[in-house]
Amino acid sequence: MLTTIAVVLVLLWLLGVVTSTTVGGFVHILLVIAIIVVLIRVIQGRSIV
Repeated sequence: MLTTIAVVLVLLWLLGVVTSTTVGGFVHILLVIAIIVVLIRVIQGRSIV
């Protein structure tokens, strides 16, 4: 489930980069959160998929 959320956040980030700077700032924060979640899962030894 966390992987799905991470993928959605990456897609929203790409959309934010293309569309708007105000929304893009918020989406960049979400992208950072998604990357942190994936890194935590890797460090804990769980598979990403």
